[in-house]
Amino acid sequence: MGLGLLPKHWLTPQRLLGASVVVAVITIALKTLAWYITDSVGLLSDAMESLVNLASAIFALMMVTIAQRPADEDHPYGHHKAEYFSSGFEGILIIAAAMGIMWAAGHRLFDPQPLTQVGWGLALSVVSSTLNGLLAWVMFRAAKEHRSMALEADARHLVTDVWTSVGVVIGIGAVGLTGWLWLDAVVAIGVAINILREGVHLMWRSSQGLMDEALEPEVLQQIQTTLAEFEHHTIRFDHLSTRRSGQRRFVDLHMHMPASWSLGRAAAVRASVEQALMSAVPGLRATIQLLPNDVEAHFDDPRDLI
Repeated sequence: MGLGLLPKHWLTPQRLLGASVVVAVITIALKTLAWYITDSVGLLSDAMESLVNLASAIFALMMVTIAQRPADEDHPYGHHKAEYFSSGFEGILIIAAAMGIMWAAGHRLFDPQPLTQVGWGLALSVVSSTLNGLLAWVMFRAAKEHRSMALEADARHLVTDVWTSVGVVIGIGAVGLTGWLWLDAVVAIGVAINILREGVHLMWRSSQGLMDEALEPEVLQQIQTTLAEFEHHTIRFDHLSTRRSGQRRFVDLHMHMPASWSLGRAAAVRASVEQALMSAVPGLRATIQLLPNDVEAHFDDPRDLI
């Protein structure tokens, strides 16, 4: 059972992102109605962010579908990095939405307008936030299980949307209690700053993935622990390097062993190490180069730096 509640095949990245599209359409309708009946620029900013949710979910669904294509002649290492484009695109959309919110809020700050039917508007906002929060919770857990950057990015954006709505609800409630109309615009500006921060974070994560960021420290520790089980006075490992590519993880290293060993024996030991590594770290692909104990590989040749 996936996540302990639903069958695993129900919680694939495609299905969850499809659900995100549906939820985004529903929340756009709810939040737009909330803005329409209250004329609150804070609720308008909330609705604008949901539009970004919709566009992001659609693009993420496209990228996840591409990422799961098998390797081919033009992409022999697969298409896993497509998910990073999803995260970067979502970050760009979030930043654009933040700028639009600031522009609208800036005008309202100097020309405050009375709010109407605040209770209904806040109720609609709470309902939409509940939907986003539940979906984000499921997506975060599935993102960890599938090691999906696209799912994680969409879940983070949904959480940002939830906190945005919480801030808007508090702000609009304060306007109703105090009569300070300018609070509506201040809340909207606060919302914009919050989602701007999240947009920059997503773009940074995307850039690091595209530049072959190393595996997480805890995963690297798993790799080193597994290699330690094979180390012996006749076997040693060095020049270990790792990288991430979407859902796939890669490790490259050298394994030194006695020069007197036959090729068959050396290959059999290497196969055992590779299998142990891939069993210890899901989604790992290990590449091990065999070298005699008296041979060292050097990577400091100036020609390698050109």
